Amino acid sequence: MEKVCRKIIWVLAFVLLCGSLTGCSREELEKILPEELQLGQAEDPQQVEDEPNRQKAEVPQAEQKEIKPVQRISVGKYAYEQLSEEEKKVYDEMLSAILSQVEKISLSTTSTDIMNRAYTALCGDYGGLFWVNGYIFTRYTKGGELVNLEFSPKYTMTREERRQTQKEIDRVVEEWFAGISVNDTDYQKAKYVYELLALNTEYVEDAKDSQNIISVFLGRKTVCQGYACAVQYLLEQLGVQSTIVSGKALGEPHAWNLICLDGEYYYMDATWGNNGYRNKEGVETSFIDYNYMAMTTAEMQMGHELDMEISLPECTAVLNNYYIKEGNYIEEWLPEQMGAMLAQAWEEQRVLTLRFSDDSLKDQAFQFFIKDGHIADYCNGISRINYLEDSMWKEISFCFNQS
Repeated sequence: MEKVCRKIIWVLAFVLLCGSLTGCSREELEKILPEELQLGQAEDPQQVEDEPNRQKAEVPQAEQKEIKPVQRISVGKYAYEQLSEEEKKVYDEMLSAILSQVEKISLSTTSTDIMNRAYTALCGDYGGLFWVNGYIFTRYTKGGELVNLEFSPKYTMTREERRQTQKEIDRVVEEWFAGISVNDTDYQKAKYVYELLALNTEYVEDAKDSQNIISVFLGRKTVCQGYACAVQYLLEQLGVQSTIVSGKALGEPHAWNLICLDGEYYYMDATWGNNGYRNKEGVETSFIDYNYMAMTTAEMQMGHELDMEISLPECTAVLNNYYIKEGNYIEEWLPEQMGAMLAQAWEEQRVLTLRFSDDSLKDQAFQFFIKDGHIADYCNGISRINYLEDSMWKEISFCFNQS
């Protein structure tokens, strides 16, 4: 299934300045077959398609296999904590099997609903399981009664191949983490990871291994699932809780993240972090779009629609919003303060996006700096204004990274 990517190339608005200055669902298993079903990850990894296996499952002659105790290593992970105790136990059993790379195990439940819900949560909490791609389950009956449910992960590589791949991934992650520390703030960590992925990874629909982190760290080309897995994987190593969530964006299947910064929840969509624009001559320039770094639920719903079996929180916190944190959120008319920000961005030849608390403030800034040309009072030598205006977010982006 096709991934959605908000790689929007804006047609750049510009004003020439002369003289006085002018202007990227899981289907419910309602049709449970009586024998064996193969569950493979569809193009959208958050949806699982049912495919009848050609080989029938063997009806056992013995009672259900004994379930060995497994460690509970996922306590505190968001999706895990949304499960019932029975679902947590099944989640632990599945995770133990995948980490140990065993061929199959008997689960402590005979409910496919519990199995599916536990697996969904597991995939949300662990973005680094690059060696597994779905699973096969077999239902065993005795005398017409369901007595055993067997879970068989679908591995994509051998143990040795997994070990070598993990070694290569670890090397890249170590290089990427050179500029961040576990002692930095949650906001700094989230911003760092968001920028890392925007600057080092390209959205490519047919990218190899696009459903896992191999595509990000080794291929540098991925789709929304790869971005979401990488966010979870990187933030976890930095001590920030993150969960992969799924649904739709712009009407297409999509994956992104729920993250916890300073004890409060936000949504992050790293896929949409890398944006771009074309100037009058058609030259494309990319820049990081911070609108999707730490969203409230209301902001997330402007372009996303959740489709999750796991309960998700109402995100209302704004203290770690990029624009508020960086001082780029304008709540009153202070032209000198905004002018100083523009001057610094002009000197550094970078994009500066100002978000306004209401439309009237944005319109006032647009009139003053762009239409009336007062940007020249602060940006010495400027002859043309490259800008993007976003009415939905109440923003103006001044694009000084291209003359």
